[in-house]
Amino acid sequence: MAPGATEPLLAPPRQQRRRRAWGLAVTAVLVLLLFLLSASGPLRPRLFSSSPERVPLTLLAGAKEKGAVCLDGTPPGYHLQRGSGDGANKWLVHLEGGGWCSTIEDCSNRRMTALGSSNFMKPIRFAAAILDSDQLQNPDFYNWNKVYVRYCDGASFSGDADGWAQDGNTLYFRGLNIYEAVIHELMEKGLSNATQALLTGCSAGGLAAILHCDDFSARFSQEVAVKCLADAGFFLDVKDISGERSFWSVYDGVVQLQNVRKVLPKDCLANKEPTECFFPAELIKYIRTSMFILNSGYDSWQIRNVIVPGSSAPDNSWLSCKDNIRNCTSKQIEVFDEFRNTMVNNLKLVEDKEDWGIFIDSCFTHCQTLSRISWNSPTSPRVGNKTIADAIGDWHSGRSHGEKEIDCEYPCNPTCSSLLPT
Repeated sequence: MAPGATEPLLAPPRQQRRRRAWGLAVTAVLVLLLFLLSASGPLRPRLFSSSPERVPLTLLAGAKEKGAVCLDGTPPGYHLQRGSGDGANKWLVHLEGGGWCSTIEDCSNRRMTALGSSNFMKPIRFAAAILDSDQLQNPDFYNWNKVYVRYCDGASFSGDADGWAQDGNTLYFRGLNIYEAVIHELMEKGLSNATQALLTGCSAGGLAAILHCDDFSARFSQEVAVKCLADAGFFLDVKDISGERSFWSVYDGVVQLQNVRKVLPKDCLANKEPTECFFPAELIKYIRTSMFILNSGYDSWQIRNVIVPGSSAPDNSWLSCKDNIRNCTSKQIEVFDEFRNTMVNNLKLVEDKEDWGIFIDSCFTHCQTLSRISWNSPTSPRVGNKTIADAIGDWHSGRSHGEKEIDCEYPCNPTCSSLLPT
């Protein structure tokens, strides 16, 4: 082809380089936008905003005088993010989880961590699920006052005793005092003016939300809409794979060591041992306040620590299974099915309570209100075609009555993602 025939299609070298550079820049921007969109799900305002600022730790005022201190004697703390707009007088109070300590040794070890001392607590970001300030991620609670209460007593905010560590120092089992003093301080900071209040918690904090639900509700007038949400807090008293009730022993140690009787229902204590009254299956029989129970029927923490604890001497097959449910044999899954069925049966007594909600999925996961993936994303678990955010929002707002979603047995639910927190 003659050179002249191609010249009109080509720009001069300098112009060509400029166009090529411009084209590459535009392409790069488009690729970046597509990457951000794919990484963050539906387009949200936060896509173009900076990360949420860290919320500082507020130490409880006068903690020592109130007898409300962490295991090591330091003051407990919480993080408070103020609400705005129509959420200015609505409050969500979340009780942190983190297991329990049932022996002097376990509780002593916690003193060197944030689960036993505020010396190790740091500011946090409220950027997760039910604590998120993104309206699209968290449409029902995004602009509420949100409080994240740190957990440093080892007994689900319920202990009332002292002990002595092996080094001679005092161990303060003051979870009940911590709960009461923090709530009292929050009332002075605006919680007393709430028009709506939601007490939530995850894991050991979920159990705490169950234990304190009625007390929390009683602090408000009848005109205030008060509800409670327990996430991954429905712990079961079942035998492990060796046939022992090993988790009963853990709870019994907590109940006896930290003296949790004051938070247990008196009607339950009149007929049963205190340790039995510490399990949610008994506690829910006595709760009058509207509550939502969120749990996996194949709770990963309970599979690892209740059904297949280290004390049960699991073989390699069980070790692989409890690490990832996809590694389990059909016989092992049957053991977990029995656990799931026990949970569902225990919850039957609240099925007729219209103001209660239930969401039991069949995913291998634990604590789902603090994870964006679990809460409200394209990969969130769905039961009855609802995400967890949908179900809890519908229950809390009254958009639907009798919000009770119970999943089928594993592995029936295709929306259970391997990305879920375990």
